[in-house]
Amino acid sequence: MNRPELILPTRAARLRKLLTSPETSFIMEAHNGLSARIVEEAGFQGIWGSGLTISSQFGVRDNNEASWTQIIELLEFMSDASSLPILLDGDTGYGNFNNLRRLVRKLEQRGIAGVCIEDKQFPKTNSFIDSERQQLADVDEFCGKIKAGKDTQSDPDFNIVARVEALIAGWGMSEALSRAEAYRRAGADAILIHSKRSKPDEILQFAKEWAGRSPLVIVPTKYYSTPTEVFRRAGINLVIWANHLLRAAIPAMQAAAREVFETQTLVGIEERVATVNEIFRLQGADEYSEAERIYATPNAARAVVLAASRGDNLDALTEDRPKVMLPVAGEPLLLRMVKAFRKQGMNDITVVAGYKAQAIDVAGVNLVVNPDYDCSGELASLSCAIDRFGDDTVVSYGDLLFRRYILRDLLDTDADLTVVVDSTQTAPDAPCDLAYADLPDERGIFGRDVSLRRVAHCTAPQDGSARPSGRWIGMLRVRGAGRDKLLAALEHLRKQPDFARLGMPELLNAIIDAGHRIKVLYVHGHWLDVNDHASLQQASDFAHAESSYGSRK
Repeated sequence: MNRPELILPTRAARLRKLLTSPETSFIMEAHNGLSARIVEEAGFQGIWGSGLTISSQFGVRDNNEASWTQIIELLEFMSDASSLPILLDGDTGYGNFNNLRRLVRKLEQRGIAGVCIEDKQFPKTNSFIDSERQQLADVDEFCGKIKAGKDTQSDPDFNIVARVEALIAGWGMSEALSRAEAYRRAGADAILIHSKRSKPDEILQFAKEWAGRSPLVIVPTKYYSTPTEVFRRAGINLVIWANHLLRAAIPAMQAAAREVFETQTLVGIEERVATVNEIFRLQGADEYSEAERIYATPNAARAVVLAASRGDNLDALTEDRPKVMLPVAGEPLLLRMVKAFRKQGMNDITVVAGYKAQAIDVAGVNLVVNPDYDCSGELASLSCAIDRFGDDTVVSYGDLLFRRYILRDLLDTDADLTVVVDSTQTAPDAPCDLAYADLPDERGIFGRDVSLRRVAHCTAPQDGSARPSGRWIGMLRVRGAGRDKLLAALEHLRKQPDFARLGMPELLNAIIDAGHRIKVLYVHGHWLDVNDHASLQQASDFAHAESSYGSRK
């Protein structure tokens, strides 16, 4: 038996519900996509696309100096950024009845819920500027606009609100009521009655005499101190907070600009302004990252670089920076690694920092910080970046230099989990981390898969019956189902009391103990890690040699 399809109300229907509800509703001004999203997050049920603030964000006057096509383009961004219904402040409709017909069609195409048009002449001037000198539109002509708009709309719930300017222009209550009734009869879905007085008296009088003939909308910009309960008792259907987000932003921007100019530093304001990450959040960066994980091409692997340690064996060289920022042949070690990743098409690179994190200065990387770096191990750092894992991720120690082919061959493997093992370092007293595989690195195993059995720190007791197959260089590829296997093993280890001290070898062994296979990719040298002064000098020689090879290509 087929279930009936759930049909959600359109934005126009949701605005109509706000207009016709017996409960007083409130909508907030927005003037671009970012402010539209802020309005929605604040909890409002609708957005006022203010003519004043939209023109202001363009840097022009509220005199129809921004064209209606520019307004439409901006509204599209606002509609995309928020799911709320938008009521556009459409000035006079940007011309005659024909302009309004085209406007209604374009607004409906972009999912805009309604338009409010005011009975003044085109081009308009803001209602609070020399209001008595402003000429009102002919009533019959304005009614024709309303009828044209209603006849044009394809969505029966699209809303046309008629804004009465008679009180603003000083034409009196009788004129305001007469015009409102004519507009109602012409088909307007609601009446917006406007006032410039600091008291709500004439608005309340209008509401009383209007007596609920159709929905009533107000804009209490001037009589802002009136308790909202007064509006409720008067039967006001919709209250518009018309320009306050922009007005709140202006003094903040002015103060920030003035302070930075005078002090020539950002120190004084940095803690008082929104973080860059908050901007990313409002822009929907997390959704993009998730979508990228689902839809990006398979070869768009990510990288997670563990770089939280100081490098204790490097003494004064790391007094003001972590070892990954030490120069190697003129470039920071970390920058060299990032460049190697990017040459393989890997542009999503996350660096887990800790010691002197503020000194990490490599453009284009995602920086996360392990705040407990001084009392925790590699798994604690890895946990800080676990949400950066995609369907294909390379995890690497941050102090590595390697020939390009190592990363290329790693990315060519098809296993869920693959580690790189250097078969030239097999002595039990070799530096950590020793790898034990089911097959040694011999020419006869070409074309055969090799599996990792375990990884042991060089300081751990060694099994005398087994010879190490090599040294794990600190590079792991996780793809497909391997991500879930790694996450499960990490969660299992997290329950251990010594989790904070555990390193990557314990994670690899936990994955193996859970019955999962880790493939071994053997290399024969052609890499090194930087742990002390001697290896730092070797790194410089290594980098210079690589550059000279490149110069002969």
